[in-house]
Amino acid sequence: MIRGGDIVKGSCLLQKGQPYLVVEREFHNPGKGTAIARIKMKSIKDGSVLALTIPTQQEIEDAQVDVHSCQYQYADQDSYHFMDSENYEQYEVPITEMPDKKLYLQDGQSYELTIWEGRVIDIKIPYKVIFTVAESENYIKGDTASGATKPVVTETGLTVRVPLFIKQGEKILINTETNEYVERVNA
Repeated sequence: MIRGGDIVKGSCLLQKGQPYLVVEREFHNPGKGTAIARIKMKSIKDGSVLALTIPTQQEIEDAQVDVHSCQYQYADQDSYHFMDSENYEQYEVPITEMPDKKLYLQDGQSYELTIWEGRVIDIKIPYKVIFTVAESENYIKGDTASGATKPVVTETGLTVRVPLFIKQGEKILINTETNEYVERVNA
């Protein structure tokens, strides 16, 4: 159990039998009455958002989750395969539970797995990731009718719009929340 006043951004709470991650927290102390915490939570399982107002002295159930740093090994037809970096334990995550993660997972890279009741419920993708351009069309110099961008495909299959000067084989930094090009990476 955790008191409403002790809840911080990033806390995991249990609501309706599901784990929720606190994404926003606002503390409010009115002139009269009890201080409250307004929180916005996102379900780790299905992404739904829940807003609550909790008096700071009230206790709420926190979800007991474990976070493990794991190396992505490979994906087969049914699952993603990870290995814990500390104890070499293997984790299988069904692709059907997190199909949107497939385009961001790169072999050999480390990701944080959130585990609740022995089951992986989230793969945390970094905010920005470096990808290699696998497919890129040539452009005609001076062609700005398309807003001076073109679509490219990364080694994982992710399609992103980039400036015309980006070529096949180059490394680019992508914002994974918006799927937008950030910059070319010289590596």
